[in-house]
Amino acid sequence: MEVRRTPDNKHRRTRRGVVGIESAIVLIAFVIVAAALSFVVLNMGFSTTQKAKSTITSGLGEASSALEIAGQVTAKGNTTASKVDAYTIPVKIASGGSSIDVTASKTAVKYFSKSVTYDNIFKGVLESTTYTNMDAAMTAAKTAGYISETPGVGAGPSSTAAFIYFTTNVNNNSIVDAGEQAVLAIAYKNADRPAALDQISAEIILSSGAPLTVVRNVPTITDTVLNLG
Repeated sequence: MEVRRTPDNKHRRTRRGVVGIESAIVLIAFVIVAAALSFVVLNMGFSTTQKAKSTITSGLGEASSALEIAGQVTAKGNTTASKVDAYTIPVKIASGGSSIDVTASKTAVKYFSKSVTYDNIFKGVLESTTYTNMDAAMTAAKTAGYISETPGVGAGPSSTAAFIYFTTNVNNNSIVDAGEQAVLAIAYKNADRPAALDQISAEIILSSGAPLTVVRNVPTITDTVLNLG
């Protein structure tokens, strides 16, 4: 008579339980690894987004000029010689801009016309006081050594030069702040003086922000004060 042995159901159930636990452990490990990878990817994405934002913000800041024209560009006309002896460009901080240092070490002024080109004619800033007109500022610039002679007087300055003076300067320093107004003045030596219909250009190059370029056409010189627009 054949004797059949009954399977040990207890041991079979135990083996199936061990396999189930191992599978669960492997699944949990996969979930943890996937979560870790997802965190890394998300973190890299946030970091990249932040860097892109910073780059865009910096680019926009550099693309816009720190200064803007704050009024009429005027010139000192010499009716006898039919030339322009000097001219001024009023400037202020651009809307939403930060204060800007305009000292000679951090600022340059490039000048060019039909006949001459200068890479940098900027000499410095008159910061100790404010001035109500070009003539007073020119006298102070001569005293400071920025120009050798007042434009239109005798042989005029020995070289074409630019300097900045303030009409409004709260802190009496070389930094243009919000609410202050500065004026870029350019004094010509006699040989460089532009005549009627000449085009004159000045480019103010700052330590930050895009340069401010001002281009004007010289009108017929019939007065000592010329409005260049």
